[in-house]
Amino acid sequence: MASFKGTEINPRYFHRSQIKFYVILIIVAIIMGLPIVYIFNHAFKPIDELFAWPPRFFVINPTFKNFNDLFQMASTTGIPASRYLFNSIIIAIIVVVASIVVGSMAGFALSKLKFKLKKPMLFANNIALMFVGTAVVIPRYLVVESLGLIDTFWVHIIPSLAIPVGLFLIKQFIDQIPEELIEAAKIDGAGHFRIYWSIVLPLIKPAIATIAIVAFQSTWNNAEISTNYINRESIKTFAFYLQTLTNQGNAVAGQGISAAASLIMFVPNLVIFIFLQKNVMNTMAHSGIK
Repeated sequence: MASFKGTEINPRYFHRSQIKFYVILIIVAIIMGLPIVYIFNHAFKPIDELFAWPPRFFVINPTFKNFNDLFQMASTTGIPASRYLFNSIIIAIIVVVASIVVGSMAGFALSKLKFKLKKPMLFANNIALMFVGTAVVIPRYLVVESLGLIDTFWVHIIPSLAIPVGLFLIKQFIDQIPEELIEAAKIDGAGHFRIYWSIVLPLIKPAIATIAIVAFQSTWNNAEISTNYINRESIKTFAFYLQTLTNQGNAVAGQGISAAASLIMFVPNLVIFIFLQKNVMNTMAHSGIK
């Protein structure tokens, strides 16, 4: 049967029959992009526009005053905002790198190696997926206290290394690697670490990108650790500082500072997801999640 170019189910070339789908997708994209446009506009609004009635979606007279006030302002203890931001950046970098190493190694071990505690560890990780953070606040505090991490910089890092959902995704992804490939490497004399480094890691880049996003977002947006486990202001994070902004000084002026700080918190999440979102989709497709 003859067929016309562009009329198949998944055409490689543009056809006028696709116009209706493009129209729908463009409308949906605009609606979904409105919050992003708003948060950018909101951060550059002067005070009079922040409190204008009716509220304005777009900024009329953009200003950098909110950002200047943010970095000139210090907390009630005299710690500048730049210190909180520096802490968050360092913590996020360390946690992302360490989570990738720990998650990929653990995923490789649980997927391809054989040892006695393999099934109990898999079961424990799957059970951990069922608990929300609020349900384990007290047990987590007791564990952190017993490890002597209270009021230390390491309390931001060590509890964040074990991400159950990240380990689950990366283990499921490694399961897709053929056993024949691993056995061939063993026959050639490769050890476990060589197989992990030279064979597994290059094949699980999408899963690694997913781990990076999950670890970064959970760390960058986390104010709970600074609130529950830390007393020293100098090692608290920018997410915690954001929560305290409207309570400092003039509450009216604090709205502009909060808008600027919210944009700073939002941009890294947006950037990392834009660059890595394709890898996230690939990981979901290979992880058994439908």
